[in-house]
Amino acid sequence: MTSACERYRAFLEGLTPATLERLRDHVTDDVRFKDPFNDVRGPGAMIAVFAHMFDALGEVRFTVHRMATDNDTCMMFWTFRARLRGKEWVFDGMSAVAFAPDGRVVSHVDHWDAASAFYARLPVIGWLLERIRARLANR
Repeated sequence: MTSACERYRAFLEGLTPATLERLRDHVTDDVRFKDPFNDVRGPGAMIAVFAHMFDALGEVRFTVHRMATDNDTCMMFWTFRARLRGKEWVFDGMSAVAFAPDGRVVSHVDHWDAASAFYARLPVIGWLLERIRARLANR
């Protein structure tokens, strides 16, 4: 599965709005994509999630730093970079990617901390989360 993992890694690292439709070449018809905000099935739904990301953030960059494979599963450890509300937005995450026997992705599950990476950047919620963290730290 290393070559399938490498192909998918290259696709994700080069992902742009222009290459988004090529996702269909890399995933099965019943692919599952899950992240802290979405849990969808099928290439069309997965493309819609990524299209919304590009619409909301503009240029986005995934950089995979490390991978580990076991049978039909690949773990990708990555850094996400974009701009949110005019400020650089960078956070680390991990994707568990399972492959079908033909090398296409059957499941892509992203793991990242939405509380610190996203919610903490929102004006009211961010302030509230900071207060809660500070209070818990003082216990």
